Amino acid sequence: MVVLHALSDFIDCNFAISDLSPSYWYEGRCLQSGDRLRLPRTSMSEAIAHGLMQQLSKNDCYSREGKMYGVLLVELPNGEQRVLKAFSGLLNGCSLVTGWVPPIPGRDEVALEEARTLAELDAIKQEILCLKQLTERQQYETLSDEFERQLQAMSDRHRHCKHQRQEKRQQICNTLPPETLTIALEQLDEESRQQGIERRQLKRQQNEVLQPLQQLIAATDARISELKQQRKALSRQLQAQMQASYSLTNFLGRSLSLQQLMPGGSPTGTGDCCAPKLLHYAATHNLKPLAMAEFWWGASSVNQDKIPGEFYGACIERCQPLMGFLLSGLRPNPPLPFPGREEVTLPIIYEDEWLIAVNKPAGLLSVPGRYSDRQDSVLSRLRHLLPDGMALVSVHRLDQETSGILLLARDRQTHRQLSQQFQQHQVHKVYEAVLSGVAIAEQGVIDLPLWGDPENRPYQKVDWQNGKPSLTNFQVMVREQDYTRVEFTPLTGRTHQLRVHAADVRGLGIAILGDRLYGCDAVTSRLHLHARELHFEHPKLEKTLYLKAITPF
Repeated sequence: MVVLHALSDFIDCNFAISDLSPSYWYEGRCLQSGDRLRLPRTSMSEAIAHGLMQQLSKNDCYSREGKMYGVLLVELPNGEQRVLKAFSGLLNGCSLVTGWVPPIPGRDEVALEEARTLAELDAIKQEILCLKQLTERQQYETLSDEFERQLQAMSDRHRHCKHQRQEKRQQICNTLPPETLTIALEQLDEESRQQGIERRQLKRQQNEVLQPLQQLIAATDARISELKQQRKALSRQLQAQMQASYSLTNFLGRSLSLQQLMPGGSPTGTGDCCAPKLLHYAATHNLKPLAMAEFWWGASSVNQDKIPGEFYGACIERCQPLMGFLLSGLRPNPPLPFPGREEVTLPIIYEDEWLIAVNKPAGLLSVPGRYSDRQDSVLSRLRHLLPDGMALVSVHRLDQETSGILLLARDRQTHRQLSQQFQQHQVHKVYEAVLSGVAIAEQGVIDLPLWGDPENRPYQKVDWQNGKPSLTNFQVMVREQDYTRVEFTPLTGRTHQLRVHAADVRGLGIAILGDRLYGCDAVTSRLHLHARELHFEHPKLEKTLYLKAITPF
């Protein structure tokens, strides 16, 4: 089976590397020596990955099933360079697919047990879904609501009757003789008793109707809970079997099982990710790894917030704990405060004792992310490089793939004053973008409310009910063959505002070049969106600052 591929299968033979600096490092410490080991993601490996994306885009079967894919650039003993490619988990239900790196040894040993267990898990899943769709649940809700409505109507009527009886008692006590008064009061008391009986009868009827349904629903919920426990136990049993069977090999030639590498247990799927597959194959076939890149392709991942076409680092739970072992045998790298800090500069546009503005490069976060592989950012680097860096606070943010002016405050008071200007739309912002098509309109205003679906972050969409008001002025600068260069002036600052207003058919209807999240299929080196100008009132100097960063594309 052909697994090693020529570079020409993914990139043009005349491909020129424009940026030698790694955009990410796969890293870990050798378990024996403690040396820090790193493998880069470079512009070359990203270009190879983009070539693979183009291949995947030509077959719908890859788009239906969202998963991670990876490429590894390797060097053969004779010095030639080749490419390995891998997918995480299964591809259309198969673990072994022609042209792709095979799974790590161990899966075959538990294949029958895995298939049996997966079938049991699927049967449990289907039973749970069926039980959750129990028709008696809706019936109970409908009947319960109807009884509550009847009880409320009865209570309102009884309350009105009680008020009338009280008024009648006061009236007859002053007008009727004693003999007649006694009879009249007994009649009023009897009316009160009858209404109490009426209420108790309705409550009894409610219990008689709803109690059997409640018991059935409770029994169903107990069964669902039991099935979930069975599912958890089966998953743990299968995972333990796979951990004991899976054997990983590093570049020292040493092999260990997942159980030995992660004795405390590991999440389901550990060992099936792209990076371990690629590195294990390279180590067992005398191939020297040069650079690696992993990306998500296919249906967007709701639970993991994965974006199709975006690059990702080693996952924290499954891959990162294995990196130190897998990279052992490679030449150790000296420690750096942040990956690639020397190679990527942060040009300072303006600086004084209160604030600092930098020209953020595309691909760098504005502020650190949640996980350890997303700590490198403008804020992190400045905090490390500047004497007063730890006091810095970001006033606003730019998307990771957007370049341009980013403003940071050097003290809390300045941050508060600048933030207030942004919140009150007193800051004038100008962006420049290249659209992946020819725009018809010359200029105008796009007014489309935006809403971020919490189950599909970070994707934003136009939503007239839930969306927040979002306004953008646009002006076509020039049309260049099949592209349009546009100047955007956002009047509000919503997440992905310019990207959605450009891509949505009710806006310009053309995605920004390189914006895979919103429908651009063109293979480019970056998102063509740049924060070019920023005008605001300096909170201390009482003058307007006009900042500008030359558009790099």
